[in-house]
Amino acid sequence: MCLEIRARDATLAELAAAEAFEAGAEGLEEREDPDGTTLLLYVRTERAAQVGEVLQKLGVDGIELRGANPVVQEDWSESWKRGLEPINIGRRLRIRPSFAPAGVDPSRQELEIDPGQAFGTGGHASTRLALEWIDSVAATLGPETRILDVGCGTGVLALAALRLSDATAVAFDLDPLAAMAALDNAARNGLADRIEVFTGGIDAVRGNPFELVVANLLKRELLSLVDEIARCTRKGGLAVFSGLLLEDCDSVVQKLEAAGFVRRGLRSHHDGGDVWVSLLMSR
Repeated sequence: MCLEIRARDATLAELAAAEAFEAGAEGLEEREDPDGTTLLLYVRTERAAQVGEVLQKLGVDGIELRGANPVVQEDWSESWKRGLEPINIGRRLRIRPSFAPAGVDPSRQELEIDPGQAFGTGGHASTRLALEWIDSVAATLGPETRILDVGCGTGVLALAALRLSDATAVAFDLDPLAAMAALDNAARNGLADRIEVFTGGIDAVRGNPFELVVANLLKRELLSLVDEIARCTRKGGLAVFSGLLLEDCDSVVQKLEAAGFVRRGLRSHHDGGDVWVSLLMSR
């Protein structure tokens, strides 16, 4: 079945998609326009009612379930690949799906990441902006550098930093499917010996603080974690915060500065009717 969801803005669209996948959705098509975002959620027939009920119970103004329609049968083992192309990030990074041929540019380091239920393949503006920051600071990361990926999804941010440096990383996510995806991607890219991945929250992170912290989180997720992220960031260390809309920026920066962070830079990207921003900060 295909459930059609209308969301007022990108933040609500991400919330609806996350809840739908948690309830059993297996695929997503996103169509943006100046007035909002339409999500086409693909779900097995026997789970469609459950997913629809979860979305209706959200009770959030700006998310509307518009209908459910049967899906014409096709070869999904091939059709999911449509529109998925390698992505060049910054000066040195290339991210490609497994079915795309390896690149021939020796100046670019490659990561192989396939889309799945975990977020983060490099295609979304928030991920791309965070990856651009990682590419720009990678030259400062050495073998002694430790990286923390907060809410890692596929692990793409931590793995990109490892691909571009000799650092090591710890990554975690509350979603066990995301943690599994990050582990699989680390093994696929030959980086499993340099990253530790676990399912859980930031309160489980102990030991010495990290030289680089990366967090691609929506505003509502980030604000509750700011103090813990500050605890995990070494004095003089760097932090990349992405997943934010331009209108979120001032209030988020204020909260981060109150926790001891100093703004070093901002990147932005227009995506449909939204402007996504990513912050580089030091502590």
